[in-house]
Amino acid sequence: MKNGKTLVLVLLFFCGCNESPDNNSSNKNTGTKNEVPESVKNLIALVQQHPDSIGIRLALANAFDSIGYYKEALAQMDSLVKKDSMNYGLWFNKGQIAEDAKDTTEAIKSYIKAINVYQSPDALLALANLYAERKNDRALLICSRVKDLGLGREYDAGCAFITGVYFARTGNKQQALNFFDESIANNYTYMQAYIEKGLVYFDDKQYNEALKVFQFASKINALDADPYYWQGRCYEMMNIKDSAILRFKQSLSLDKNACETKEALKRVEAKDK
Repeated sequence: MKNGKTLVLVLLFFCGCNESPDNNSSNKNTGTKNEVPESVKNLIALVQQHPDSIGIRLALANAFDSIGYYKEALAQMDSLVKKDSMNYGLWFNKGQIAEDAKDTTEAIKSYIKAINVYQSPDALLALANLYAERKNDRALLICSRVKDLGLGREYDAGCAFITGVYFARTGNKQQALNFFDESIANNYTYMQAYIEKGLVYFDDKQYNEALKVFQFASKINALDADPYYWQGRCYEMMNIKDSAILRFKQSLSLDKNACETKEALKRVEAKDK
């Protein structure tokens, strides 16, 4: 009876929450916390029945993460790593959830914990990416180290991309472009490398050059909403309103929950009246 009562209280708490942390999308977020689906409620019940099950609790953490309940997801991970502090996978998973929650400090701590257990190239690159965003040159050292492992073009693309991000954030635009091109050469479908390359031009107000990159990216993957969003932003900055509206609508057709795109469309349509 005690467990049943606790479960009811937990469900009432989750179902009553409306506010949400930001979602970790590249240029947009939904801004609202999703209602708890039945599958997650079932996992909550299973955890109540089997509190010592690592698999069920991990599944619940990932389920919470997927619907934007980051605090609850991290609480589940804290419970897991407390019981098994030498489990690489748990620390790495916690780092990914912390990233989704935009808690960079916690993500860095978790990735370092994971690497102390097992120096996986995936954890190393995840850590390097966060360092790059923080303009920390440790990112370059880690990328060089991973590249020297000779793990293949996919990892080489990741190393080049993160190095490009570091140079973009520190204002070395040409170096950033060079490394984004290297990343794309190793993996021509690496969409984020195209986006970051285009943003180098966009931030420098070279909107025609940025537009070319985003247009090419949409040819590589016509089902990705981001290239169309950024094409729209280029047209908006060039005051070509009809084209901006068209591209924002294309982006929304692929990602209907993109608040930033909705706001951009409203902004341009208002100017067009």
